[in-house]
Amino acid sequence: MKSGLIVLLPGKVSSKFEEFIREIVKGYPSQIVTSIKDITSLQNKKILWAVELNEYGFNLAMEEMLQTICQRGRESLKNTQGAIIIQSPVELWTKCSAYRIIFQTNQLGCRYMGHSVVEATRDLVNFMTWQKQLNIPLTEIYQKNSRNLVSRLVKSNKIIIKKPYILVLYSNPRKTSNTMMLWQMVKEYIPSNREYLIQKHVENGTIVDCRGCLYKTCKHYSERKSCFYGGIVVQEILPAIEKADYLIWLCPNYNDAVSAKLMAVINRLTVLYKRVNFYKKAFFSIIVSGNSGSENVAMQLIGALNVNKGFQLPPYFSLMAIANDPGTVKKIPDIQEKARSFAQNICEETGIK
Repeated sequence: MKSGLIVLLPGKVSSKFEEFIREIVKGYPSQIVTSIKDITSLQNKKILWAVELNEYGFNLAMEEMLQTICQRGRESLKNTQGAIIIQSPVELWTKCSAYRIIFQTNQLGCRYMGHSVVEATRDLVNFMTWQKQLNIPLTEIYQKNSRNLVSRLVKSNKIIIKKPYILVLYSNPRKTSNTMMLWQMVKEYIPSNREYLIQKHVENGTIVDCRGCLYKTCKHYSERKSCFYGGIVVQEILPAIEKADYLIWLCPNYNDAVSAKLMAVINRLTVLYKRVNFYKKAFFSIIVSGNSGSENVAMQLIGALNVNKGFQLPPYFSLMAIANDPGTVKKIPDIQEKARSFAQNICEETGIK
């Protein structure tokens, strides 16, 4: 099959879930695949993962599919675009499983549009906040969101923007920071005419985390381009994010998580999210861990920015490294080549020449 939608439906799923997926993709040229061996290549495809987990959060056939795809090499999903419908019989597992699928396939070249996942937990309780606004049955919300996901996937394409504005966000400006050193290495391979490249330091002591205002309160501040706390986030950071076409997050690994200051910025994006569509924005990241856990930080960014806030995730979105003592990032074998390759990916995605 040279065109159309590839639906990856791993494992012995329930007849109800299979029927649901077939109904969702009805009207689109599609092929439902239960064994990855039936497809010799997944490059240049639109892929919908349709995953039904068991009560323990497993789908062993899905793991086998991922393993087979990974074994095909770093470009096995080149020019591929993906989305996920994932279902669980309990109130757990949907998000962590979806984030891992996205993370692993993105490292093989798969692009993900904003809001790339529709999840369904036990009794569809995760749609109850939607129900407050739509006032329709939970099953209809599930179907409506899934149909919309498939429609957007079929129509989705790479962002093409002339003279893009790129915003770099970081929280640790120290020259001894391995994360900043790695960014400087990447930056050296980005063309010298950098008027499009703006760096913002998320300063210590000036960032307050989200207050968790009521929906109406947050919307009220959003309409006034403000926020309950105001400050540098409202005055500088949110306007810069609104203007930006691409964001680069420089993330040292703090206890296997995004640093508190950067996470506070992400949390406070909600006031901007209520009036600005992020579908035409994309993001990259540089993550440095002292020991291990870079994938946890990457998946946290994926969940917060791609799945929840709707930023597009370009292929190979993250450059990750392990460096503990100051300066050791420079001693990593082939790090200059990795920095060059990552910079080249940024340039190709953004159209920088």
